[in-house]
Amino acid sequence: MILDKPALRARLRADRDQFAAESSTAITAPEAYVARLRPGMIVATYHPIGSEADPTQLAAAAAERGCRLALPHVVDRTAPIRFLAWDPVVPLVTGPFNLRQPDADSPEVAPDVILTPLVGFDRRLNRLGQGAGHYDRAFARYEAAWRVGVAWSVQEVPAIPADIWDVPLNAVITEEAMLCHEEA
Repeated sequence: MILDKPALRARLRADRDQFAAESSTAITAPEAYVARLRPGMIVATYHPIGSEADPTQLAAAAAERGCRLALPHVVDRTAPIRFLAWDPVVPLVTGPFNLRQPDADSPEVAPDVILTPLVGFDRRLNRLGQGAGHYDRAFARYEAAWRVGVAWSVQEVPAIPADIWDVPLNAVITEEAMLCHEEA
């Protein structure tokens, strides 16, 4: 196990980049995910950057079930993420880190489900993110939200070194399977 998070991130990003370049596989919405969705729920999704796993089909399944969609809005590396209502017909703006996000004037919402990108994960559903802590702070703020990592199967490792502030996921969806805690 690599205990150094920056080294682990570098290795996993390289694995993810190679997988995404060589694969045309998509992440589809598993039945167990769709079964949890209820009309009126707010599902926070994201626009993938680079080789991040694309949650488009998960967001589409949520919209088909009557859920409202939101996207993260980031100001800088230290400010907390705000989840803003997203209407797919309204153009997005480019934010920091090349994020595609709603205009800052869009209404802020409290998500019931947070689909999150990640760099790596393990079977205990620990998540290795980009390192800025944006999603860990969002998970702490929205404790009741169902936290779902979206990843390629090559991003799974035997163990992620977790710090006390790291918030585990409730589930991870890959192109192969959905991993879920029993209580999730």
